[in-house]
Amino acid sequence: MISLNRRMFHKVTIVGIGLIGGSLGKIIKTKKLAHEVVGVSQRQSTLTAAIKMNAVDKVYTDVKKAVVQSDFVVLATPISIINSLLMSIGPHLKRNCIITDVGSTKVSIVKMAQEYLPPSAFFVGSHPLAGSEKKGVQNADINLFQKSLCLMTPTDKTHKKSCDKVRRFWIAVGSKVKYLSPEEHDLILAYTSHAPHLIAYALMDIMPKQYFPFCGQGLKDTTRIAASTPQVWLDICMANSRNIIQVIDECVSQLSAIRKTISTKETKDLLKLLQEAKEKRDSLTSLKR
Repeated sequence: MISLNRRMFHKVTIVGIGLIGGSLGKIIKTKKLAHEVVGVSQRQSTLTAAIKMNAVDKVYTDVKKAVVQSDFVVLATPISIINSLLMSIGPHLKRNCIITDVGSTKVSIVKMAQEYLPPSAFFVGSHPLAGSEKKGVQNADINLFQKSLCLMTPTDKTHKKSCDKVRRFWIAVGSKVKYLSPEEHDLILAYTSHAPHLIAYALMDIMPKQYFPFCGQGLKDTTRIAASTPQVWLDICMANSRNIIQVIDECVSQLSAIRKTISTKETKDLLKLLQEAKEKRDSLTSLKR
């Protein structure tokens, strides 16, 4: 167990204080995991809200100034911005600073970190599987990470002590931790998150607006994640394109199989496809992490 009275860090800088970053800030402050929490955003309204909500102690618009003397930096921005940050913050990091991120893809981010961060700074890839279709620091939730899963993606080049400290940090904020390679992570997430989001978007794209008054809860449940920020998902699609295309092709193939059974009235084959899917869904519901 990690003592909540023992501060893990002196200064933590959270770059991007939206739902994830703002929630982390509130938890770090509530559990006293750091002496000081600094938030970075380009929007003054976000900075004002973060201070008002007690998600951070200080705020900056200049990330280079914000990371100075930090011993832990969390990059909680969209993927494309994470990559650009990794290219720019290196010279401003103090020796032995630990950097992590919350990006939904990992191969490109880990590669950029290895290429651009100085040897004296230690990057550990992270992806907390927490959040919602909501966004903004105004939705920050101190319980966001409770009983959630955080995927960490260390490589053979990852500093072991820093990796362990990041693991303990995620446990301290309420997550369970599992390790995957960056490649494993991106393939798995293409199935479990990326393609499902795109399918939800596609379903809403084909839905005539005049049918909205007739929509039941089933459609709302199925497409809830299509309310997510499009720019975020554009970045994810570009960063994990090969795996996402593979999963989309498999979905198209399966839909074609279902279409064929319907058009040819092969009821036994259709029932088998539906039953197999139901059994998988039932096992997902009962799964314990």
